[in-house]
Amino acid sequence: MKGYSRFILLKLLTFLLIFSSGITAAEVKKASKGQVTLVYVEWSSEIASTNVVKTILEELGYKVEMLSVSAAAMWQAVASGDADAHVAAWLPSTHAHYFEAVKDKVEDLGANLEGTKIGLVVPAYVTINSIEELNANVDKFQGKIIGIDPGAGLMSKTETVIKEYHLDKFKLIEGSGATMAAALKEAIRTQQWIVVTGWTPHWKFSRWQLKYLEDPKKIYGDEEYIGTIVRKGLREDMPEVYHFLDNFYWTTADMEKVMIWNEEPNTTPEENAKRWVNENRDKVAKWLSFNK
Repeated sequence: MKGYSRFILLKLLTFLLIFSSGITAAEVKKASKGQVTLVYVEWSSEIASTNVVKTILEELGYKVEMLSVSAAAMWQAVASGDADAHVAAWLPSTHAHYFEAVKDKVEDLGANLEGTKIGLVVPAYVTINSIEELNANVDKFQGKIIGIDPGAGLMSKTETVIKEYHLDKFKLIEGSGATMAAALKEAIRTQQWIVVTGWTPHWKFSRWQLKYLEDPKKIYGDEEYIGTIVRKGLREDMPEVYHFLDNFYWTTADMEKVMIWNEEPNTTPEENAKRWVNENRDKVAKWLSFNK
């Protein structure tokens, strides 16, 4: 619940800033159509999608607050009504346990991107092709599987993989998407063997030659999708926001383009989201084509 406590603290700080500046809540609301709170996890895919959604909502006249939290806190914040939505539900497998815990308290708007995948990833020069071959090569991998943040569904799946494939000599290293990518970059630079927790879409597949290790036991599941989850009552409170989020749907190529831009120097995710929106007005128009 560490991420959720951080979320509540940020909400309190926002209130104190408004109070100390002498601006009333009514004046804040009057300045826009209202405030929309989006929660997300700092994975490259969700940074891309949440910033695109934020850009479009701001163009519609809403004040948008983006809060970075853990995966568990992201789901809980929408379920409790403290946040309006997230566009980062990896289903039906990766986030299944989060969804099951709150499914009666949220509304699932379905997929916003299809064709995702999770698993263990190695550079193409690594000469094994299956998770079953890891134990025979534990020394080459220095006994490590490089992971991401501990609250991620991908990490819990990988813990199950370690158990089911009897990878007892391997240690799952916690970190973040950024530290995982940095470790992968360094290993490839020196042509060392490395195995990381990976997912698609991700910019690393455009930058390097990589491959997923086969998962004969299907613990990581088959192809997944990323879905949109909103709080109960959003449709009645903010119908325009609700219908846009219900229509929001893009492709892996769309998302990967924004993720690659985000890796370029001297840019920000917000700037790149605006760039993508400006270059894809036809797609955005379809998302906004509903009866208001």
